[in-house]
Amino acid sequence: MSASTEELKDQHEGRQGLSAKDRLRASLTPPPKPGPSASGQPAARRRLIGGAAAAVGVVVLALLPLLNIQLPGILPTATYQPGALQLMALCMLMGAAALTYHLLIGVAGLLSFGHALYVGAGAYVLGILLERTGMGLVPAMLVTLLVVVILANITGAVALRVSGIPFAMVTLAFAQAGSVLVRRNPEGATGGEEGLSLNTEQIPAFLVGVSNTRNLYWLALAVLIIVFAVVSWIQNSRAGHLAEAVRENENRVRVLGLKPYLAKLLIFVVGGTLAGCVGMVHLLLQSGAVPRTVSADFTITLLVMVVLGGVGSRWGAVVGGVLYTLLDQRLTVLAQSEAIQSMPALFRVPLSEPLFLLGTLFVLVVLFMPGGLAGFVRRLSARTGGGRPRKDPVKVLEQAE
Repeated sequence: MSASTEELKDQHEGRQGLSAKDRLRASLTPPPKPGPSASGQPAARRRLIGGAAAAVGVVVLALLPLLNIQLPGILPTATYQPGALQLMALCMLMGAAALTYHLLIGVAGLLSFGHALYVGAGAYVLGILLERTGMGLVPAMLVTLLVVVILANITGAVALRVSGIPFAMVTLAFAQAGSVLVRRNPEGATGGEEGLSLNTEQIPAFLVGVSNTRNLYWLALAVLIIVFAVVSWIQNSRAGHLAEAVRENENRVRVLGLKPYLAKLLIFVVGGTLAGCVGMVHLLLQSGAVPRTVSADFTITLLVMVVLGGVGSRWGAVVGGVLYTLLDQRLTVLAQSEAIQSMPALFRVPLSEPLFLLGTLFVLVVLFMPGGLAGFVRRLSARTGGGRPRKDPVKVLEQAE
């Protein structure tokens, strides 16, 4: 009898004395991780490859405005022209916004229907300050950041008194209140249904005009990099591990003597603050703000982005945000094309609605790609033997204690 056969026999005989529940638990428990000699090098190599790929990606994105690359059907113009730069900058901002929502739902497990409130607050407060106070761009952005931090603390402190569906409803109520305030246009400050136009008198000249779209593109890229770095730092910090542990098993976290409420509030405030930063740059890129930025519909859009990319994955949230925005923009052009308009009504009506196509894509991803794009890549990596074992955040905290 071979050694492997004897080992399997010993394991089988050892489990015979266990109860059915214990045998089930044993079958679901992953095997112990190999020692550092077996797994340390592959893990370090994966991190090195991932870091190198990210650095190369950032360099390529930074150089795109200087290159003449044509991507028909994806970009409206060459990469150095304003039309393509505007679209790519918007994609990166939406990827950053999806990252901020990932911090809530992917790390802390907080299903918020009001996250758009902070994106809208960043855009509208900055726009109002530039219009009404005559402040410079940098001071106005700092004041806006302070307002968003206070708003996130107040709304988070109230909403986190409950959990689950009640939490989602409270955040929705805050978002609806913000949307009503914007649409009612108090003292003509928000522009009502027409939206708020950007006052460019206090904006530096290198950020104004079609000819400076390249600079706005680089600003959007910088925001995406900063948001990704902050989200990664928070998620890998002790507070991030605590929030993940609360998401998995809040009662066990309480037994350890830790405070779940403070961890969730921290994640909520950081996510809202980063969303406000995205909103400020979105105002500059779009030369204004519209009521949809504050609506619950926009939060649902962020949720769809995160689900498409894969809940729990940082790069998945970015890819989901970029993919959704790109499809939303280009499908609108496709819907108005001659090929679609010449089809019979049975096909023309649904295909001329971009939201119908996006909704169909979302349903297909949920049905056939559970875990989104990131989940698909993880399963593919596991089949080739390159997958990483999933860490239990509660056990990580217990070991730290």
